[in-house]
Amino acid sequence: MMQQFFQLKEKHPDAIILFRCGDFYETYADDAKEASEILGITLTKRSNGASGLSANTLMAGFPHHALDTYLPKLIRAGKRVAICDQLEDPKLAKKLVKRGITEVVTPGVLINDNVLVRKENNFLAAVYPDKGSCGIALLDISTGEFLTSQGTLDYIEKLLTNFMPKEVLIKHGTNPFLSHSSATMSKLYFYSPEDWMFNEETARTKLKTHFGTKSLKGFGINHLSNGIVAAGAILFYIEHTQHTHISHIRTISRIEENGYVHIDYFTLRSLELIESMNDGGKSLLSVIDKTLTPMGGRLLRRWLVFPLLNTDKIKARQHVVEFFFRYPDFRSFISEQFGQIGDIERIASKIATGKVSPRDYIQLKTSLQAITCIASATINPQSSVQESDNTAPEVNFSSTLDAELHNLGQRLASLLADGLSDLCNRIESEIVPDPPYLINKGGVILKGVNTELDELRQMAYSGKDYLLQMQQREINQTGIQSLKIGFNNVYGYYMEVRNTFKDKVPSEWIRKQTLVTAERYITQELKEYEEKILGAEERILNLETQIFNNLTSFATQFIPLLQSVSALIAELDCLHSFAQTAIEYKYVCPVVDDSTIIDIHQGRHPVIERQMPLGEQYISNDVYLDTDTQQIIIITGPNMAGKSALLRQTALITILAQIGSFVPAESARIGMVDKIFTRVGATDNISLGESTFMVEMTESASIINNLSHRSLVLFDELGRGTSTYDGISIAWAIIEYMHENPQYHPRTLFATHYHELNEMERKFQRIRNYNVSVHETDGKILFLRKLIPGGSEHSFGIHVAKIAGMLPSVVKRSEEILHQLENETLNNSSSIKVADGVNSELSQSSTLNTQQLSFFQLDDPVLCQIRDELIHLDVNNLTPLEALNKLNEIKKIIKGGRG
Repeated sequence: MMQQFFQLKEKHPDAIILFRCGDFYETYADDAKEASEILGITLTKRSNGASGLSANTLMAGFPHHALDTYLPKLIRAGKRVAICDQLEDPKLAKKLVKRGITEVVTPGVLINDNVLVRKENNFLAAVYPDKGSCGIALLDISTGEFLTSQGTLDYIEKLLTNFMPKEVLIKHGTNPFLSHSSATMSKLYFYSPEDWMFNEETARTKLKTHFGTKSLKGFGINHLSNGIVAAGAILFYIEHTQHTHISHIRTISRIEENGYVHIDYFTLRSLELIESMNDGGKSLLSVIDKTLTPMGGRLLRRWLVFPLLNTDKIKARQHVVEFFFRYPDFRSFISEQFGQIGDIERIASKIATGKVSPRDYIQLKTSLQAITCIASATINPQSSVQESDNTAPEVNFSSTLDAELHNLGQRLASLLADGLSDLCNRIESEIVPDPPYLINKGGVILKGVNTELDELRQMAYSGKDYLLQMQQREINQTGIQSLKIGFNNVYGYYMEVRNTFKDKVPSEWIRKQTLVTAERYITQELKEYEEKILGAEERILNLETQIFNNLTSFATQFIPLLQSVSALIAELDCLHSFAQTAIEYKYVCPVVDDSTIIDIHQGRHPVIERQMPLGEQYISNDVYLDTDTQQIIIITGPNMAGKSALLRQTALITILAQIGSFVPAESARIGMVDKIFTRVGATDNISLGESTFMVEMTESASIINNLSHRSLVLFDELGRGTSTYDGISIAWAIIEYMHENPQYHPRTLFATHYHELNEMERKFQRIRNYNVSVHETDGKILFLRKLIPGGSEHSFGIHVAKIAGMLPSVVKRSEEILHQLENETLNNSSSIKVADGVNSELSQSSTLNTQQLSFFQLDDPVLCQIRDELIHLDVNNLTPLEALNKLNEIKKIIKGGRG
C-alpha cells in the first residue's frame, strides 16, 4: 500500500495526496505535517517495516465522508490536492485494492460549493508571452466561461487585475510579472505545469478537437496565436488534473479590448471599485450590489471593471432600469421571483461533470418555474402594472420604454419552449420535494416512477409489521412470552430468548449468540427474510442511482439552454439591482452621449455618502469639464477639505453612467470616456526597491504614455514625494503637457497643495482654478467642502495635525516655524523663470523662494538664539574685551543647548 502511495507522490510531488484507506483519507510524511497544521487534525507516527513505514513516518487522516469539510480548508490555504480513491470494491479484491488519482483539485480548478464564493467567478488563467506580445486565457470551470485575448504586457496585467484569477499557469522561466511593481501581481498564485502544454500547434488541435470544429475562425480568435497557446494550455491542464467531463465548456470568446473603458490596475485599486484598500471599508461594488442571484452578482463585478463604450448599449440598459424604477409592483414581483432562483450556471456545470446532487435538481426546478413567471411578466410588462408616484428623472426615452424588457421576455420564453419546460417537469415527476444531499442516502426517487422500486420499498419498509407478526406467531406456538426479534450489523436478524425459557426452544432453531441472561437464535424463515430484506435495500439503492443517472443524462442535452437562460437572468438581475439602488439612494439617470462634456450637477461620492454619521449629509458639488473651454481644473484647498473625494466621485459617477446605472447627482451629462487614469495616494514597493516617489512617477508615466482624447485623468497631490521645487516643476510640466498636446486634450482634475500652480490659469486658456472652501473663525477651521472658482493660498496642515491629536507643544512649535518661514520667504522672495516655450516671470505675489532654506533655521532653536544675538549686536561700537565676552556668552549658549 505504501508503495502505491510513493508511486503516486512521485507523479504529483507538489500536491498533498489524500490516500483512501478504508473509511479514511490518510496523509503521510510531509503531507501529513502540512495537513495537520492546516486542518487541525492529530499528527501521529506509525512504524511497520513490512508496510514501508519507518519509525519516524508521520500520519494524519480524517473520515472519508468529511471530505467536503476538510478539502476546502486545504484549497483556501493555497494547496494543490490529489485525491486517491479505491478503484475497486475491497470485498471483491483478491489482493491489494487498486488505487489511483481520481481528481487533482487546485485553487483554479474548483466545482465544490463549499469552496466557491457565491458571487465571484473562480478563474483559472494561463499567460504566454512570446515575440513581444502576450497571450492570456481564462476559464471558470464552475460556470463554463472561457475567454482569451492578446496584447501588451500592461494590457494583460490589466486583465489579470480585473478578473483576479485564483491560479495562473505560466511556462517555466517566462513569468514577466515576477519583478513587476503591481501589488496585485504579488497576490496571484502562479504555477508552472509541464512545458509541452505551451505549444501553438498542439493547442490549436486541442481546441478544435474539444469544440468539434475544423478551424477557430468562427470564434474570432484565429489570429491570436499567443492567446490560442494559453487557451490550449488550460485545456491540457484541466485534462491533467483528471477533469475530463467538460462538455459545458461550449465556446471560447475573445475579450474585445476596444469595446470597454480602459481602467488600469492603479485606477482599479485607488477607486476601490471591487475591494476597499482599508480593513472595514466599503467598495463601490458593496454599495451598489443589490443583485439577488449568484449569476447577477458575478456579472455585476464584470460590468464594473468593463464599462461600455457604446451609447446604444448603455441606453438599452437605462431603459430597463427606468422601467423598474417607474413600476414598483412589477419590480416587487420580479424581485420575489429572483429570490427563488439558484445558481443555474453552476448547476449546469455540475450536471456536465457528474457532480450534481438531488438538491441541485430541486433548486433547478424551482428556478425554472420562477423564470417561467419572469418570462411571462416581461413579455408584456406594462399591461399589468400601474405607474407609481415616484417621479422618474426627466429623460427623453422612446415611447416603447418596455421594448428591451419585452425582448428579454421573448428570449426567455423561447429558451423555455426549447425543452427546459420538459426538464422541469421531469425533475418534478421523479425527485422527491425534499431529498437528501447525496444519492447514496436513498429516498430520492418519487413513488410511481418505477414499479420494481415501489415493490422493493414495500418489502423493505413494511418489514417491521411482518416481523411483529412472526414474533407473535412464534410466541403462540412455543409459549415463550418474552421472545423478541432484533437486528444488529454483526449477526443480522435473531430471536432472543431468556435463559428461563431455554427449555421451550424448538430443536430446529439454530443458536447464534450466547449472552449472560439470554440466548439468540435464527430460523430458516428468518434467514430467508433477512436475505430478501438486505438484497432489497441494495437493489433499491441501485435502482434509485440508475434512475437518477438517467435523469442526469437527459439533463445534459439542456446545458447550453441553461447557460443561455442564466446569462439573461444575470443581466436582468443587474438592471433590477441598478433600479433598486437608484430608489434607495436617490440616484438619477444620466445622459450619456458621444460629446466630450462631463457636466455633473450636485454630484455625490456613492461610497462615502453611505458611510456618513447619522444625521450628517454628504456635501454635493458641481463639476464641468470639456476639451475646448475647461479641459483642466486645478483644485487647491486645505487638507481634509474633500479634494480627493471630489476627484474620485467624478470618476465613479462616470463609471456608473457607462455601465448603464443611475448616478448620485441631481443631473449628469457624461460625454463618453474611453480611459480613466488616477494617480492618488502615497504607496511604495520597497521589496522591489521602489520608493514612494518612484511608484508615483511610474504611475504618472503610465498615464502620460497612454492618453487619448476621451481620457479622464485624476491627479491627487502629484510631486509630493520629492522636494518642493522638484515636485512643483514636475507637476507644472505634466499639466502643461496635457494642455499643449497637439493630439489629445484629456479632461483632467488636478488636486494639489502647490498653490503656485494657480498661476497656470493665467497662462493657459483651458485651465481653470477652483478651491474647496473653508471658513476660518477665531483660529478654528470649518470645512465647507464646496468647490468654488479661484485658487487657495492655505493648506491648514497644522490645524489638521491639531485635530488629529498632535501634542500641543508640537503644534505650537509648528506654528512658530511656519510664521518664521513665511516671513523669511516674503523678505527674500525673487522671481523665477518657468520653461513653457517662452521666457516669462511669475508675478511678485506668487513667486517661489529660490534660496535654499537653512536646515538650522528650521529645526535648531539654539542656533536661532545665536542668530538673534548676532543680528542685534552693534559690532562697530564693541571694544575688544566686550567682543570676547560676547563670544564667551555665545559659547555658553551652544554648550547649554547641547546639554
